[in-house]
Amino acid sequence: MKNETLSRILSTKIVAILRGADPDGVMSIIEALHAGGITNVEITLNSPNALELIRKARDVMGDRMLVGAGTVLDPEQARAAIDAGAKFLISPVLDEDTIRYTLGAGVVSIPGAFTPTEILKAHRLGADIVKVFPNPSGPGYIRDIRAPLSHIPLMPTGGIRPDNIRAYMDAGGVAFGIGSALVNSRNPITEEYLLTIRETARAFVQAVSGPSS
Repeated sequence: MKNETLSRILSTKIVAILRGADPDGVMSIIEALHAGGITNVEITLNSPNALELIRKARDVMGDRMLVGAGTVLDPEQARAAIDAGAKFLISPVLDEDTIRYTLGAGVVSIPGAFTPTEILKAHRLGADIVKVFPNPSGPGYIRDIRAPLSHIPLMPTGGIRPDNIRAYMDAGGVAFGIGSALVNSRNPITEEYLLTIRETARAFVQAVSGPSS
């Protein structure tokens, strides 16, 4: 199962990040993302009712949507998220115990790191993908890291849009965490906004599947 999860993330590339959304609207958002072609979603644990929403999304969407947990900071949170049905765990930081627990549970581990030293350490601890966070410097930073560390799969997160995601792919990113550029939790969940989410999701999917620049 873990290999299937990892293969799906690497093949589809986009992980939608849901942080702080109104719990009553989360399933509508997930359906809109799926309608736009996105099949991986991260529900951050600092969102209201996060564990309940992970469980519900898993039950309702089944294989149509790969559901993971984000902002996982320690093994206790990792355990709770996995028990709720999360198939991959993403962190904003490098926490060794969390990586070890996640891998021991047979779940995809995507810890956060920023410097080359942190990124290499995460990889040596067994991370399946390393989330590059924060992402203030654009695709050039990913390219610079990949020059000496080309064997490490990187997932840039933050600041990625349909019009620049190809540049991140060309720089060597293997997957991409997309937050407010895709779903802004401050927006009311209206039919109009759900349509916007669907159209934005489609734009991201078309961008990653189009020809390289």
